[in-house]
Amino acid sequence: MIEKKHRALAGIYLLIDALASNLAMLCAWFLRFQFAIIPVTKGTQQLENYIALLPIVTVVFPLAFAAQGLYRVQTTRGRTEEWLGVAMSSVLATIVLSGVLLWVRPAGGSDLFYSRATLLIFLFCTIVFVIVGRIVVRFSVERRHRQGKDLDRVLIAGNGDLARAVVERMRAHRDQLGFRIVGYLRNGEGAEVAELPCLGSIDDAEQVIERHNIDHVFVALPHASSQAMMALLDRLVRSTVSIHVVPDLLQFMVLRSRVEDIDGLPTINLSETPLEGWNRFAKRGFDLLVASLALLVLSPVMAGIALLIWLEDKGPIFYRQVRMGLDGKSFDIVKFRSMRVGAEQQTGAVWAEKDDPRRTRLGTFLRTWSLDELPQLWNVLMGDMSVVGPRPERPQFVQQFRAEFPHYMLRHKVRAGMTGWAQVHGWRGNTSIRMRIEHDLYYIENWSLMLDLKILFMTVVHGIRHENAY
Repeated sequence: MIEKKHRALAGIYLLIDALASNLAMLCAWFLRFQFAIIPVTKGTQQLENYIALLPIVTVVFPLAFAAQGLYRVQTTRGRTEEWLGVAMSSVLATIVLSGVLLWVRPAGGSDLFYSRATLLIFLFCTIVFVIVGRIVVRFSVERRHRQGKDLDRVLIAGNGDLARAVVERMRAHRDQLGFRIVGYLRNGEGAEVAELPCLGSIDDAEQVIERHNIDHVFVALPHASSQAMMALLDRLVRSTVSIHVVPDLLQFMVLRSRVEDIDGLPTINLSETPLEGWNRFAKRGFDLLVASLALLVLSPVMAGIALLIWLEDKGPIFYRQVRMGLDGKSFDIVKFRSMRVGAEQQTGAVWAEKDDPRRTRLGTFLRTWSLDELPQLWNVLMGDMSVVGPRPERPQFVQQFRAEFPHYMLRHKVRAGMTGWAQVHGWRGNTSIRMRIEHDLYYIENWSLMLDLKILFMTVVHGIRHENAY
């Protein structure tokens, strides 16, 4: 039932987005050729030429929004993130549309092209119209829920920690979900669920459902009550109420979970990440674009650094080190050499320390400003790393950390990154591993292209030079 409501809302968003993008094209023509907000120098183009583009717009823009995940209804997604997603998707869709128009000519002659200024106005109008349309839809839905309309009546079966977790999440997103929690059923003796009436015990479920016109029952019972849960489910399946079983897996829920099907046998994936399907391709495309542009822009700087390294001690310019990346597979990370040749022959694999005597004079500067990391752009192009992600560690350290921190290996569910959520918050170098893991898992669970852009921005602003960069 929850997915059904989400699909219905996503369908409304799809229609609104298609309508908004079509209106934006018409509005762009009027602003360009009737109101002339940008001076017309090559004559007025016919409105019919732009009307002919509407079928293409209707397909391209919703597809771009879908690739950005804008039709996956997420109660945790903020409005600003959604609006930035609309802007990014609109830019991408407009670029695709411009490419299509290279092969399409408007009526009036083969030498007549579509106006680029009109497309620029169209892009701006699309972003504004789509955002406004989504605001109106969300406001309308949430207003009806606040007024008590279109609400589904919910009963919680259980009064333990699991039941309280369900209530807490529903209350946090009450207006978006459209649920009204009527009360709860106790399972033996236990603490009360705050601010909710107890409507009886789980043995009274059938009578309570009928008496209070319940639409959904969320069964939130612990493993220890498996027999009671099976007896309750046996009674509930004889009614028309929607049944939702909340598995007692809170201690294992470190990433998103998803129900998967093996020939009719349901299983629960406890380590689902957002980087699946189209998102995986989107992130890889983002990595290739950013790494290529960065190499193009920074190549003179990298050539200068390489020359200075060679002039200092005539030693190797690059340093390769084994790191652990995606799915626990090892790869050779490439860095500018910042320490003396053979620096680890006596010490072995150890963390760099403040005023580390193994560093060269140039290496001290490179490590302080993270310039020794620039060759990792090649690792990104080769697919070993991503621009943004958890920083890769050496296998020796991984073996140590995985024994101390049970969830450490979940960092390897995505490609390692040149920069990451932990690094821009100061958790880099010889700092708290626990805090680094928490930040890395937050990134994996909440990944979006907008979060990657935010991390890149924070890296440029205050993440390049850091006090812990030894």
